[in-house]
Amino acid sequence: MERLIGTVSRGVRAPIIRSGDDIAKIVADSVIAAAASENLEIGNRDVVAVTEAVVARAQGNYATVEQIAADIKAKFPTGEFAVIFPIMSRNRFAMCLKGIAMGAKKVYIMLSYPSDEVGNHLVDLDDLDAAGVNPWTDVLTEAKFRELFGYKKHRFTGVDYIEYYKELVSSVGAEVEIILANDCRSILKYTKNVLCADIHTRARTKRLLKAAGGETIYSLDEILTSSVDGSGFNADFGLLGSNKATETSVKLFPKDCQEVVENIQKYIKDATGKNVEVMVYGDGAFKDPVGKIWELADPVVAPAYTKGLEGQPNEIKLKYLADNDFADLSGDALKAAISERIKTKEDNLVGSMASQGTTPRRLTDLIGSLCDLTSGSGDKGTPIVWIQGYFDNYTSEK
Repeated sequence: MERLIGTVSRGVRAPIIRSGDDIAKIVADSVIAAAASENLEIGNRDVVAVTEAVVARAQGNYATVEQIAADIKAKFPTGEFAVIFPIMSRNRFAMCLKGIAMGAKKVYIMLSYPSDEVGNHLVDLDDLDAAGVNPWTDVLTEAKFRELFGYKKHRFTGVDYIEYYKELVSSVGAEVEIILANDCRSILKYTKNVLCADIHTRARTKRLLKAAGGETIYSLDEILTSSVDGSGFNADFGLLGSNKATETSVKLFPKDCQEVVENIQKYIKDATGKNVEVMVYGDGAFKDPVGKIWELADPVVAPAYTKGLEGQPNEIKLKYLADNDFADLSGDALKAAISERIKTKEDNLVGSMASQGTTPRRLTDLIGSLCDLTSGSGDKGTPIVWIQGYFDNYTSEK
């Protein structure tokens, strides 16, 4: 019988996760219980996803600002260095900056403008144009920025991030100086010691700085890569992907996630006989057209996933077939022709006109966006997402 419902994404409620909990068993049990409560059946190739936040919480992967400071002091023993290209976020970076500043005597903070890496704006492009400022070449001091643009607050948070970050560093006793520029090498006029706080461009930033004479150069993924004074850590991403936990600590991005997803897969297989795909997800990598924020403050969308989630979709554009190959058909004949083309499509449609307009993103990034939007970031209480029908197509049957 023809299937009339396509992809369905459900948020699944779970207990409040605490450090030491068996996250894999909790996820599997929660999905199985949710299926039973709604009289639904778990199917082969269903996708079960769990947010990175609860995985890290179960792992107890936390660090205090004092532990961050200790690692900073070890890496920048002179106590004077720059932090360049941080994102502007109270949740994502404020506690990191506090710990960094506690390990410093003087911090130069170089902000990109008109926005940070993920789209939080300090100033509008129209204002730059009106002021005759070229963001690619012009280096602005804090005083010059204020002269040109005054005090600007973020449209969503109501925070003046220049003032906020400046006061945060000063509050722990470190000296601070603000610079605004987009060429990372501009900072070398102030100091040769740099902590690169950018996320997705960090490798290039470090390469350019080292080639231009930078001396002590680190990035956030090199801070807390191992335990410091008993802290949590992430060997791959360090402080990247961390979130504020308390006023004195951060929750780090989860580690050893491959074991988690494979254990969830095994638990569900043992309990139901079904082969599901599993992933851990963070930010969904989508962009807000109004606020211009690109939702990817995490270093990756999915730190771990099972093998069936490798690759990209291999899909044919139905409207292309209807308007071109089968433009002379309609009704049942059109449906039959398109169905046959789908059943006999090539394994790799890259470059094919019939796939033009399909989404050329990795499966984990697409599914991560779906999961992030389903679970939300507030009080929904659904850190697990259960997706059915994602791998179905027009020809799928019950």
